[in-house]
Amino acid sequence: LVHGAFADGSSWNKVIPLLQAEGLNAIAVQNPLTSLEDDVAFANRVINAQSGPVVLVGHSWGGSVITQAGGHDKVKALVYVAAFAPSLNTAPVVDTKDFPTPPGFAHFIASPDGYLTLPADAIARDFAQDVSAGEANLIHATQGAVRGANFEQPVTVEAWSRKPSWYIVAANDRMIDPGAQRALAKKIGATTTELPTSHVPMASDPQAVAKVIIEAARAAAK
Repeated sequence: LVHGAFADGSSWNKVIPLLQAEGLNAIAVQNPLTSLEDDVAFANRVINAQSGPVVLVGHSWGGSVITQAGGHDKVKALVYVAAFAPSLNTAPVVDTKDFPTPPGFAHFIASPDGYLTLPADAIARDFAQDVSAGEANLIHATQGAVRGANFEQPVTVEAWSRKPSWYIVAANDRMIDPGAQRALAKKIGATTTELPTSHVPMASDPQAVAKVIIEAARAAAK
């Protein structure tokens, strides 16, 4: 389970018990968000430690990470959750540039060294508008700052063209345009589920997200 920008591994907290109940070994990668290479290295470390087939799940920026890390021999399926899915030698921003700029983009706070965070009000309004206020505050408090230049980094592996993929479109997303998500799902030929959620369906509808991951895991085990 690979988290996205403005998040950490705790973004999967509601999904993990549902996967474990199905006998799956669910691991949340704590990727540092410092570069594509660094995040892929963290994902690979977890993949290498697994004894069986792996389903890589990526949320948001994590979609770029799983597109690259998914080339690993142990990875048998990919699940994109409101995520980027870049093509070979292209950056994630390429696929979204022809779609409306999401409202959340207006509220990034940039540090002098180029790392981006979101203020609490933007988390509650644009990132996770369908969870409780307390939960939105937790998401704000645990968010990982992401290096802004990451979104300009091209992938050099295109795992989705070689491995079966699933895509969860978040229809009320205010961070990645839902139209862009539908186009990405179509581009990669994914089995697609659309949910009426914010950018964080794993927080607001964990059962539906877990169902898709379980379906991918069963397919990967065949």
